[in-house]
Amino acid sequence: MAVLHQLPFEKPLYEMEERLLKLESQPDPTPAEREIMRRMRVALTQMTRERYANLDPWQTVQVARHPDRPQTPDYLELVFDEFVELHGDKAFGDDRALITGFARLAGRKVMFVGHQKGRNLKERNECCYGCAHPEGYRKAMQKMEMASRYGLPIICLIDTPGAYPGIGAEERGQAYNIAVNLRDMSTLEVPIICVVIGEGGSGGALGIGMGDHVAVLEFAYYSVISPEGCAGILWKSSKHADKAAKALRFTSKDLTQLGVIDEVIPEPLGGAHRDHFKMATTLKARLVESLQDLDSLSIPDLLERRYQRYRRIGVFHEDGSAAQA
Repeated sequence: MAVLHQLPFEKPLYEMEERLLKLESQPDPTPAEREIMRRMRVALTQMTRERYANLDPWQTVQVARHPDRPQTPDYLELVFDEFVELHGDKAFGDDRALITGFARLAGRKVMFVGHQKGRNLKERNECCYGCAHPEGYRKAMQKMEMASRYGLPIICLIDTPGAYPGIGAEERGQAYNIAVNLRDMSTLEVPIICVVIGEGGSGGALGIGMGDHVAVLEFAYYSVISPEGCAGILWKSSKHADKAAKALRFTSKDLTQLGVIDEVIPEPLGGAHRDHFKMATTLKARLVESLQDLDSLSIPDLLERRYQRYRRIGVFHEDGSAAQA
């Protein structure tokens, strides 16, 4: 698909791609020109692979936020065979930052929950750029409890910079509702698969992130805070976001080493924004396989495995020398 936005580090790639397209558009190329085009294609592929294999944490954030990156509605269309949306939290309203509903994955009924950022300004204002309110988390939990009653697996796609930080959200119990979700998701008697498809920011991500299998797309990130928020606290300026990104260790490689996630799902060459269909195909295959693996577990084993998964997260070192002194 055509990419409308170019990141700074992608500029050399697009320049070479443009030169290659000009050569390929010429009628009746000579054997020498065909050989030049072949070498350029090889060089372009190699350069793209090297660039994306060596992204620094801040560049990873830029890719995760790429305007052309596939969002939840894209995956609903490309991954799932059917979707019936369920609205509202039965108390306050329908938060558009979280989409919930019945879906069908490879012929199997599931409950779907996912963040929605919006593509244009109108959608982004409606969705608050993917920052959910308390009513959004209540809606998500109600639908997941419904799934548990009917024995439906739950699929959660995470893509948010964080929960909405406004006064109204705090007054309506933002932190409380996220905590309730964490508590109640831990006891649901159905398989839960969570995938960070872009940004996985703070409690906003955790509110639908308690799962049996937690995966992250290759160039997504999963963090306790956004780089800008961390820089604002530590260095009093968001200008140091790149420094904060490095310190937070939130890339897929870091998360694997720290034992926070179970799987890194590879993206197409050049990132998911370069090929929505290929990314969706890969994601669908991994979701189906993960569900099949979890199906083999009994309910008690599933719950115990989920509990132990989160007990294992976190590495620390105790040194008794200071106390002895």
